[in-house]
Amino acid sequence: MRFKRHAKVEHGLTQIDIAPLIDMVFQLLIFFMLTSSFIFQTGIKINLPKAITSEVLQEESKVIIISSENVIYLNDQVVTLKELERILKIAARKNTPLLIKADRRASLGRIVDVWDLCRDVGLSKVNIATNPTQ
Repeated sequence: MRFKRHAKVEHGLTQIDIAPLIDMVFQLLIFFMLTSSFIFQTGIKINLPKAITSEVLQEESKVIIISSENVIYLNDQVVTLKELERILKIAARKNTPLLIKADRRASLGRIVDVWDLCRDVGLSKVNIATNPTQ
């Protein structure tokens, strides 16, 4: 027994509805935006002073941060001048450069204390961080 097909295939009249595709793309976009984790690095907020003659440093250095409340940080840890002296003696033996990031509202006396401490332990490469003027 043979069956005959009477269906005709017309070319060029088939269209794909893209509305469900767009809905799915937006749902995936919202899903990934909501489930992605945003990583915020903790840090110490300081406002660096501006300088016309600032240069970009090319080598890795230890960073000392002096906040506007005159608190001294080394590697995001609060340190005293005695602890800082011990750490800087080790850095002086390795001839590690040092970068001082001091807030513009920090007292000049505290910055000079840290600078003198660096000189006392024998650090010869001491830099102060600034923002270039624009």
